Amino acid sequence: MLTAEQSVLMIVDVQGKLAQVMQQSAPLHQKLAILIQGAQLFDIPIIWLEQLPDKLGHTSEELSQLLSQTTQPIAKKHFSGWHCEEVKQQLNSLKRHNVILAGIETHVCVYQTCQDLLANDYQVHLVADAVSSRGTDNKVLGVQMMLNDGAKLTNVESLLFELQHVAQGDRFKALLKLIK
Repeated sequence: MLTAEQSVLMIVDVQGKLAQVMQQSAPLHQKLAILIQGAQLFDIPIIWLEQLPDKLGHTSEELSQLLSQTTQPIAKKHFSGWHCEEVKQQLNSLKRHNVILAGIETHVCVYQTCQDLLANDYQVHLVADAVSSRGTDNKVLGVQMMLNDGAKLTNVESLLFELQHVAQGDRFKALLKLIK
């Protein structure tokens, strides 16, 4: 079972105009906001990636406001976040082997990051309702490729309740408010 103490959340490239043209962009942003706040509720470290922010723009404002409370973005030039030395350093220093993965685009940057994480002995928990692509076919194919490589599939609500384990306490009450 997934635990907060062994997990890190990685948000991939939800930036600029591209983030606005994703399939189901508004629901995607809502799910990502819940996921980020949930990770913060569980004190899960967040690694926040931006692909060439000087060219593609910065993370969507609503998500950036949430993320900047606990972390700063890491700029990258490779599609895979793994090829960024700062990402490797953060992962190594955290000593957590479960990566909760979300962002865009499912079939490119999320997929390549997932491949590299799996190849380097991380368990990847792909949050299906917190990833997207410009086209539905590419999202579906990207998810399938990651599952074929060994990623575990989840969704925001299932993930947060799995982390919670028990239906009691102050964190549970805060989680209910966040979900509803």
